[in-house]
Amino acid sequence: MKSDIIFICGSCKKQTPKWMGRCPQCGAWNTIVEQQAAPKKALFRIAPKENGGILALSEIPSDSSPRLTTGIQELDRVLGGGIVPRSLILVGGDPGIGKTTLLMQALAELAHNGVTTLYISGEESAEQLKLRADRLGIASASFFVLIENQLETIIDKLSEVQGSIIVLDSVQSIFSKTNEGHAGSVNQVRYVCGRILETVKRGTASCFIVGHVTKDGALAGPKVLEHMVDTVLYFEGERNHPYRILRAVKNRFGSVSEIGVFEMSDSGLNEVANPSELFLAERPLGVSGSVVTALVEGSRPILAEIQALVTGPIPGQGRRTCLGTDSQRLALMIAVIEKKIGFTFGDHDIFLNAVGGVKANEPSSDLAVAAALISSYTDRMIPAGTLVFGEIGLSGEARRVSRAQARINEAARLGFQKVVAPRSNVEDGSKSGMKMVGVSGVTELMTALFDE
Repeated sequence: MKSDIIFICGSCKKQTPKWMGRCPQCGAWNTIVEQQAAPKKALFRIAPKENGGILALSEIPSDSSPRLTTGIQELDRVLGGGIVPRSLILVGGDPGIGKTTLLMQALAELAHNGVTTLYISGEESAEQLKLRADRLGIASASFFVLIENQLETIIDKLSEVQGSIIVLDSVQSIFSKTNEGHAGSVNQVRYVCGRILETVKRGTASCFIVGHVTKDGALAGPKVLEHMVDTVLYFEGERNHPYRILRAVKNRFGSVSEIGVFEMSDSGLNEVANPSELFLAERPLGVSGSVVTALVEGSRPILAEIQALVTGPIPGQGRRTCLGTDSQRLALMIAVIEKKIGFTFGDHDIFLNAVGGVKANEPSSDLAVAAALISSYTDRMIPAGTLVFGEIGLSGEARRVSRAQARINEAARLGFQKVVAPRSNVEDGSKSGMKMVGVSGVTELMTALFDE
């Protein structure tokens, strides 16, 4: 087997794949020498400390350790009921969205209940964290802070806080002195996450890792980062908008459909127990292009407003702009309406918005999108107490959606009087006390919406 050989500049320590007369980094001549490469080490190993081996599933004892609730119900819901012992949780989001605020509030609640918590910051000083803690009203003897960005020192310190909840902020700011690359590089991020994973799985603590995101909204660093951790959470929202949505995109211990809703205030993040009322609080009345639909996020039905603005005709091809909705589904709805009803949208500008920062991407919002487009195009108002939901196929047919009864019950609780839904879902609302109007396709939508 051929041994690994590397070439290193004796002046600047630059490594090259082959010998060169002149170093490409420092420009020195005849300084590159041949060396034997150090043996490669495994990135991490999560096997238990005791003697392991192949075991029958029945031989493995069940872990009876209960989940640890943070005291923030919206966060616990997204986690699947609380923090699972020895779990690694990755939290991503745009800069300034509130990741640090949320995690500090969670640690404060845990510390208040007697849990030892440790906040490791590789980006902020102790004084900066103290200023934030004072603003959030955090003062606990069980809330510890470590300002460090060298991995080896962090792992040594973790042995002093066994059984705790740890936050590492952020993984891109931590580096290992034994690994190549600067902090935040692909090699460093992969290695740091692997070593933290090894420490957590072989210890007793659970750990939150804060991750930066790219300009496209994806977590920065290698994709393997998301595969390594147990749970991936995204904190979403606009910095100029007070509402934030916490969403799980991976969860080994619970559903990935749950969301948590928060409102940012001067004193931190406040939980929003009833998102439907929040998203509909400022809904305009007596205007066209506005309709309410029912979305289901995990176990929670949420009523949200869909707004459409159709303007024109204009010379040339019209614009298509979507916020919080799927542009592909908008194109599908436009094509179906043009084909089945005869409207012409080609020379009109169309703007579609899911109000409040929600993501109306599920097929059940198709009928509401079509209703908003028709309402704005004809400049006719949809009655304020009307709920619209249903999926639309390419033939213009209205298809049944799941969890219809939960959607209808949420609308009834908020005082809605009429539901426009696929005919196959009408029976689901027979006991709600509301007027149920079933449609078999988009061609019946105008009659269902505007005829009393």
